[in-house]
Amino acid sequence: MLTCRTVWKKLAPLARASSTACRQNVRRAGLNNARTPLCVPVAHMSTGPVGGGGDNLKYALLVGAAFVGGLTYAVITLRGDQQRHLERMAEISSRKQKSATQTHTEPPAAEATNTEATPEPKLETSAEVTAPNAEAAASSETAEPPPPPVDESVAEEAAVPPTEVVEEAADSKPASPTLPSHAPYLLIGGGTASFAAARSIRARDPGAKVLIVTDEPDLPYMRPPLSKELWFSDDPSVTETLRFKQWNGKERSIYFQPPSFYIEPQDLNSAENGGVAVLTSRKVVHMDVRGNKVKLDDDTEISYDKCLIATGGVPRNLQVVERAGEEVIKRTTLFRKIEDFKSLDKVSRNAQSITIIGGGFLGSELACALGRRSTESGLEVIQMFPEKGNMGKVLPEYLSNWTTEKVKKEGVKVITEALVKSVSYKDDKLEIKLKDGRVVKTDHIVAAVGLEPNVDLAKSAGLEVDSDFGGYRVNAELQARSNIWVAGDAACFYDIRLGRRRVEHHDHAVVSGRLAGENMTGANKPYWHQSMFWSDLGPDVGYEAIGIVDSSLPTVGVFAKATAKDTPKAATEESGTGIRSESETEDTASSAVASATPAPAVEHKDEYGKGVIFYLRDKVVVGIILWNVFNRMPIARKIIKDGEEHADLNEVAKLFNIHED
Repeated sequence: MLTCRTVWKKLAPLARASSTACRQNVRRAGLNNARTPLCVPVAHMSTGPVGGGGDNLKYALLVGAAFVGGLTYAVITLRGDQQRHLERMAEISSRKQKSATQTHTEPPAAEATNTEATPEPKLETSAEVTAPNAEAAASSETAEPPPPPVDESVAEEAAVPPTEVVEEAADSKPASPTLPSHAPYLLIGGGTASFAAARSIRARDPGAKVLIVTDEPDLPYMRPPLSKELWFSDDPSVTETLRFKQWNGKERSIYFQPPSFYIEPQDLNSAENGGVAVLTSRKVVHMDVRGNKVKLDDDTEISYDKCLIATGGVPRNLQVVERAGEEVIKRTTLFRKIEDFKSLDKVSRNAQSITIIGGGFLGSELACALGRRSTESGLEVIQMFPEKGNMGKVLPEYLSNWTTEKVKKEGVKVITEALVKSVSYKDDKLEIKLKDGRVVKTDHIVAAVGLEPNVDLAKSAGLEVDSDFGGYRVNAELQARSNIWVAGDAACFYDIRLGRRRVEHHDHAVVSGRLAGENMTGANKPYWHQSMFWSDLGPDVGYEAIGIVDSSLPTVGVFAKATAKDTPKAATEESGTGIRSESETEDTASSAVASATPAPAVEHKDEYGKGVIFYLRDKVVVGIILWNVFNRMPIARKIIKDGEEHADLNEVAKLFNIHED
């Protein structure tokens, strides 16, 4: 093509000069004859002196020869490029088959057969410069691929020996040959929602092949014990075994299933009965929703039929900590994963002081857990937050203050109404300055200030992120786009009773993941379930909540004196499980029966042993907290679902039998 262009540059001036001469001759003849010729034969266009027609004939022959020569060269060049392209594809296919032969000990005859065949539709080891041509060649297995577009840069790159290109690609993606290039069900994220979806998919489609991709090095596990039961274990090797005793004394693992439950990713496509494979320590960095494929952080591409996004969230950090420098950051824990639990456990055994910033569920649970340990090791545990009491954004003020006193009794120094101004590292200590002038010195900081939904794939996938609540906006079936669903912390869904919401709790991850899995197999069910959540401040105080529980809403609390049965420990002994949502989410309450026992008067106004707190919006119950009242969540769910006004909530509280001993 370069030669054609050079020839044309040389012929163009001559062609323009000859054309100009012809026009001048025609114009001159018209003036001489006092009229413009109506028809000028092609062979006698020149009306100049005798012999002028010969020049025109030469010009025509010259232009025609150049055109034929250029066309011939272009055809030859295109065919040559096409042949080189096919040779390159064959070389790549041959190298892939050789690698597969070494891994699976296939006979050499299969390699020769595959080398001569048409290139596969998905080439994991193809170089970037051949990607457009590979896609064109894969459009049909039987038809001859169309000629690739001719471009100078592509032609120059095509001149590189095929062996070099393949070797470079293999070096950049060493794991590609062992990974499946296609997964019928692809689940992004390795948390509770993904595992619930995988289990649901396999239940409806027993032969389903499910691939879970997670950036963590661990198999799917439950997160609640990381801030609850694991801290109360007597086993010194708990950080290695990750086994714990529930409040009822039964032992279990933090993992949903043992490794034997899963199959290896490279065996997924060949598994006759399907299965669930987990690809650990890999992150999806790009989604091509039109091509139904994703790209991993090692440039591996995996196509899918159905995809679930369950990427969860990322712990927030304080800006003053992020700006404080490396010494402060490496002495700060953002608590979320197994590695965070192991790290904080090690710190708590070596440090003299730990400060927890945050008064919500996670901060209060960790404060109580570390406070229990402080009585044995002499560890100083400090908890600070901007609210007036623990869980001040959730609990009504009187109950928040009572909870704060309970946390203090666990050996925690609580600093309320604390706004952090700056953090610095001085004399081997972290110095936290508050806006009111107070200064706290500590060895380590735990930032428990909330969760940011992980929506990194929104831009490449073209998915909508909710501006108010964060997370991917999904419809009633948890679907974001065709063949793409979202579940867990990252899903912003529409609640038919309470409006659009985003929930960050274990039970929601279980239920939304299960529903997404059903819908991925064609169920088309809407999300109507009211998920619950729970928090335990040790084995003696705990609560379960459902709906919108916001301390800014009007509340009505009905309390009774607690008994020995009204503790998280007693509740798990009765239900047989420490993860209470697993036993209650399947239950329904069709007709609740109120207790006939009259409500006794509480002797002390500050005695909140057990009770029910109703959260109201426009006189309708939109949220309920069961304080040391367990295994009654189906009743609470039905009250919110009915959406009725209640004249006397004391009568409604009797449905929970809180006055029975």
